[in-house]
Amino acid sequence: MLNKFTPTRRAFLGLMGGAAALAAMPTQLIAQSVNAARALVDALLVDLYALINAGRSTSQLYSDFETLLNRYADLPIIAQTVMGVDWRRASNAQRSDFITAFRSYIARKYGSRFRELIGGTFEITGARQIRNFIEVTTTANLRNEAPFEVIWLVSSGSGQLKFFNLVIEGINLQTTERQEIGAMLDRNGGNIDAMIADLRNAS
Repeated sequence: MLNKFTPTRRAFLGLMGGAAALAAMPTQLIAQSVNAARALVDALLVDLYALINAGRSTSQLYSDFETLLNRYADLPIIAQTVMGVDWRRASNAQRSDFITAFRSYIARKYGSRFRELIGGTFEITGARQIRNFIEVTTTANLRNEAPFEVIWLVSSGSGQLKFFNLVIEGINLQTTERQEIGAMLDRNGGNIDAMIADLRNAS
């Protein structure tokens, strides 16, 4: 299925690796899971396309994108991964605060670029299970640019099928965000609360 949506390399780098378990299962159930992951990405792209073409104000766009992330992204897994080893020393309250701040940060960081994404298309080109997650491959076809590949990594590790990472032309976006958060922690001398405070204002 062809989904109309307009990514740019710049807009996608940093959108959002802990893959959680999809237990070993019979071939028929694997096929069902692969089809479900493909349907998830298809629905995500349809909703994203509708969002960026809805003519929202900037603040509405950020809010709507946070809602979309809640629906389709495994934010606890993503947050744990991008915080890295510091997640283990964070308190439950800090973890919760970080997930909330990280979700808003992602919405601000990429929501402001969404208006650049109008006029292209996404095509889902394949889906397969790899170890304990499912890889859904798409091709982004942009105006005045060569097509490029975007891979969505999907699992049900948190109890619901959601994406937990993207790979764009070989660039792992969890890794990109982990570097950003690590640098922010370093600037704050490893202070998690200070990093979260900075993250609330970052874009």
